[in-house]
Amino acid sequence: MAGTPVPPGGPIGAQPGQAACARHPDRATGLLCARCERPACPDCLREAAVGFQCVDCVTEGARTTRQARTVEGATHASTGRRLLVVPVLIVVNLALFALTAYLGGGVTDRDVFQSDVTQEGALVPYFVALGEWWRLVTSGFLHLGVTHIGLNMASLYILGRDLEPVLGRARFLAVYLLSLLGGSASVYLFEEVVSLTAGASGAIYGLMGSLLVVLLRRRLNATPVLAIIAINVFLSFSLPNISILGHLGGIAVGAAVTAALVYAPRGPQRARWQAGSVVAFAVALVVLTVVRTAVLVG
Repeated sequence: MAGTPVPPGGPIGAQPGQAACARHPDRATGLLCARCERPACPDCLREAAVGFQCVDCVTEGARTTRQARTVEGATHASTGRRLLVVPVLIVVNLALFALTAYLGGGVTDRDVFQSDVTQEGALVPYFVALGEWWRLVTSGFLHLGVTHIGLNMASLYILGRDLEPVLGRARFLAVYLLSLLGGSASVYLFEEVVSLTAGASGAIYGLMGSLLVVLLRRRLNATPVLAIIAINVFLSFSLPNISILGHLGGIAVGAAVTAALVYAPRGPQRARWQAGSVVAFAVALVVLTVVRTAVLVG
């Protein structure tokens, strides 16, 4: 039962026949929370879907309410957030390119190639077989020339600005990194052992495959993406000094990982299923590289 409001100029605090605010005992009030029905002063009430609720009930409701999610698993609230992973990846790539250009004395492919960072980080299967496994990852963050990094970073932004909000930051980063590793693993498995590969193209192609799967999952028109993929694959086979294997490995892994994420069974175990799928792909790629190493050094 609500108490009698205090008239102007009347005493504050609980009075006979009046109620005091549950959070401010020195304030008399005639208002109640629509959820817990405790007395609450105007400062402690917030407008809710039904009536007004006290701040404690609003906080508890936000904590226990299950957020709606997209078919890819991201919360609807996250789709409106600013990009985070994409700009961070771009900054990392640009910073490493600036470092290699500084150490090499210029921004041409020959200058960057001469830097110690490129020499120690580019993907050369022969050196990976000798134990320099980090090249499988670092090669995806190194670029040979301004055009190389410019095209890759522009593609990363164009694809990432659509994919990161849809997949969510963690899932987007997982697709990117696994696509990068998939491209490197493909080169390591099938390329000449003395070849040198660098660039984020494997990861970029993985994002193309990822976007295609997302469009198909949402039953949207995927023709433009298919056309872009076809053009890029054609250029990969037509232009010299292009890592065809890295591109194909990246797009295959990116599409496969995204399919595992967006087609995961609905329900409370979905996040666990998705995490398990990411781990399974990572383990599979590691196993393939270990087997390839055993063949090369055996």
